[in-house]
Amino acid sequence: MARPNPNVLLITCDQWRGDSLSAAGHPVVRTPNTDALAAEGVLFRRHFGGAAPCSPARACLYTGLYQMNNRVCRNGSPLDRRHGNIALAARALGYDPTLFGYTDVSPDPRTRAPQDPLLRSYEGVLPGFTVCQLLPEHQKPWLSWLAARGVDASAGHPNIHRPLEGVGKTVSNRPPIYSAEETPAAFIAGEFIRWLGEQDRPKDGGRPWFAHLSFISPHPPFIVPEPYNTMYDPADGPDFGRRKTWKHEAKAHPFLDYVIGRQKKGKFLPGMKGKVHDFSPEEFRAIRALYWGMISETDAQLGRIWDAIKSKGDWDDTIIVLTSDHAEMMGDHFMLGKGGFFDQSFHIPLVIRDPRRRKAAGAIVDRFTEAVDVMPTLLDLLGAAVPAHLDGRSLQPFMDGKPPAAWRDAAHWEFDFRSIEKGSAERHFGLKPQQCNLAVVRGERWKYVHFGGGLAPLLYDLDNDPGELNDLAGNPAYASIRLEMAERLLSWRAEHLDQSLALSALTEGGVAGSQAALPLI
Repeated sequence: MARPNPNVLLITCDQWRGDSLSAAGHPVVRTPNTDALAAEGVLFRRHFGGAAPCSPARACLYTGLYQMNNRVCRNGSPLDRRHGNIALAARALGYDPTLFGYTDVSPDPRTRAPQDPLLRSYEGVLPGFTVCQLLPEHQKPWLSWLAARGVDASAGHPNIHRPLEGVGKTVSNRPPIYSAEETPAAFIAGEFIRWLGEQDRPKDGGRPWFAHLSFISPHPPFIVPEPYNTMYDPADGPDFGRRKTWKHEAKAHPFLDYVIGRQKKGKFLPGMKGKVHDFSPEEFRAIRALYWGMISETDAQLGRIWDAIKSKGDWDDTIIVLTSDHAEMMGDHFMLGKGGFFDQSFHIPLVIRDPRRRKAAGAIVDRFTEAVDVMPTLLDLLGAAVPAHLDGRSLQPFMDGKPPAAWRDAAHWEFDFRSIEKGSAERHFGLKPQQCNLAVVRGERWKYVHFGGGLAPLLYDLDNDPGELNDLAGNPAYASIRLEMAERLLSWRAEHLDQSLALSALTEGGVAGSQAALPLI
């Protein structure tokens, strides 16, 4: 009798830096449950997201396509209905992919009537998912749950995320009104655990399950309950990677001047006034300590989930993928949040555990991997054909201890800073929306950033300048390196331009080429 397909648990966190887990060697952050997963699976230590912010990042993860092909440029950019995705692929394999949290996928407006309320929010659900518990930005399901527990949730979002004693003129580590057992992460974990208890195991007539848990943490507002609010000493940890002052940072490039000048404290700590660049070094460290506390709080919820799966008897039958959509600047270059081109915004965690591959337990991969690799990897692990037009590649060979002879020697990502609704970036730079973008090729030593609209490129020597502080693009001595990296970026784009039908041809004998390039459904 054939063994049924394994269960699949896909976990995404929001804004988790790839360096901020103890399994990756962070000197301060403690993530014992993530470490335990890595000890039984594979940690991909140089994993990078494909875009930012949330919607573009998740589009890369869910479709296996780079932004240049999926064309989700900003939060609110619709995902073209023609694209397959990880949920539809799982459904075609007999799973009922079930969502806990959010996917931030805007529906294709061509499939909806003009007055359809789904066209009034970017927080749509990826086609193919069955929603068990949605948790959009307003967090009303969680707030209602808090109220049912006797917590005063009348402040609503985001004000419920203020310290109990209110907001002062400096950063506070005072806890919020809700406890460590009542965070949004605890709520989502609890809903999954409840649902898991309803699933019959295959031996009892059930089918393998596919669940996607999408946690908001450690996304701002930066606040966390006891004991995580004081778990880390702000004095601990490495120095921030940045120039002497924020003004020096802003002068380094017109794009940095634009971004640094627009960041407001209140976006990250509700109620605070002023600009992020005016935080003192001590305040930046205090925020970072809270961010690390949020990571540890999320890690504790992962521990609850591991325990529930084990208690259910499903641990040895469940593939687990743990990653993030994008990362967080966290004080580096005098910024908070995500976007732009720095590694800190795009270097994210990836841990994959397949219980059928015990020889891989504890392995660490230091080759460049990307968010677009997740979908083809899951399809490969489930024994399904991987569509040939996907930009990502399966990571299964690394999990089998047989790294491919040919693998990418750089990571790539894109960032689109157009503002369709307000046009602010377009006016500031005097550019068309389609010119407000950048693309990055990040190799072992050299990192090249190419901007649209004639904005100056950037070139960094990461061996001698890991903090990305010294732009060499305008230095004649590095002209040949700049040209080489620009050509590499051009070749990358040429190779990966949309191949969804280009790998097939209609002939007298029918469709020739790669059948896997045709739509999944």
